[in-house]
Amino acid sequence: MPIFLTFLAAYVLSQFYRSFLAVIAPELAVEIQLDPQALGNLQALWIAGFVLTQFPVGWALDTIGPRRTVATQMIAAVAGALLFATAHSALQINIAMLLIGVGCGSIYMGAIYVFGRVHAPGRFALLCSWLLGIGTAGNLLAASPLAWAAETIGWRGAMFAMAAATAMSACSVLLLVRDPERIVTHARRGLFSGIGDILSIRGLWPLLPMTGISYAVVLAERGLWAGPYFSSVYGLDPVARGNALLLMAAAMSAGAMLYGPLDRILGTRKWIVFGGGVITAACFVSLGLFELQLTTAALLIGLIGCFGMTYGVLMAHGRSFVPDHLLGRGITLLNVLFIGGAGVLQPLSGAFMTAMAGADPAKAYATLHLSFGLLLLAACAVYVVSRDKRA
Repeated sequence: MPIFLTFLAAYVLSQFYRSFLAVIAPELAVEIQLDPQALGNLQALWIAGFVLTQFPVGWALDTIGPRRTVATQMIAAVAGALLFATAHSALQINIAMLLIGVGCGSIYMGAIYVFGRVHAPGRFALLCSWLLGIGTAGNLLAASPLAWAAETIGWRGAMFAMAAATAMSACSVLLLVRDPERIVTHARRGLFSGIGDILSIRGLWPLLPMTGISYAVVLAERGLWAGPYFSSVYGLDPVARGNALLLMAAAMSAGAMLYGPLDRILGTRKWIVFGGGVITAACFVSLGLFELQLTTAALLIGLIGCFGMTYGVLMAHGRSFVPDHLLGRGITLLNVLFIGGAGVLQPLSGAFMTAMAGADPAKAYATLHLSFGLLLLAACAVYVVSRDKRA
């Protein structure tokens, strides 16, 4: 339990950093003079920093262990948060987001590496989902509390506080986490060794599009576009916008928690992920096709947050194909697709919204949401042929 709580505290911060831009984006755009494309690039830089570390993280988890890997890497997030708090140019903000992404890159991977090594396979999805669900409280911090803090002490003061919290969390990981016993036969393998072995596992192939798209559309909505959507289409001020985003953040946390035990209760992983994907896609399509009142739009975005959080179950489905001696590399490869999909989607969506700058905002966001829904339906169509691996 102490190890779970230690990783949980770090993961709350990681979740905050991947979604806080949605709340302060309008103010940041004015002060730093960022257009929609530049805002999309900011989130993409966080993702780029995160993804670039994944293969080194996989190697480090297998050879060095999670304690030093996670604690050392979090120092970059501290530096990034401090730079963000003092930034006065787009370049400084870009570098800050890249550093924060690097610093967050090993937190969730380190935790699920420990879960995969020291707990029974049947508990893997539960622990991953509960860490994700409870950790999504970071999204709650990046909603109304951040909006309040930004109005009270400014967004710069809020980022100074987050830098201090991140430093404390890194120290906790270093002091409290204990590494699982190393698998000696794998300890001397190189940085990219084993990746080919993982990619040759045919059972993983139908999972890859779902892995690359399912979390990406949810992260894009929560982390970047939901705030501007409520601001541009419904005219919400920062606090009201934060309250609307709070609903989605709470729904994401609840959804991940609810998904956690379902694979053991229902005896399937595939159909849980497939069902959640179809419902999430239907919500996106509804946002794209219909003119909606604010309450209905907020409810649909909340449902996207709830049903879209299949991350833990889908990770467990993929992990079930990966042997223990490749676990670090296997889970980080899957995470590259989870987060890398968002890294591709967000700048593309930013370019699209920039191109639609002269159009009616309601029409632009409707087209964006419809595109997200159709992408997710296409991924579901491939995933449906995957082989189920029962808990």
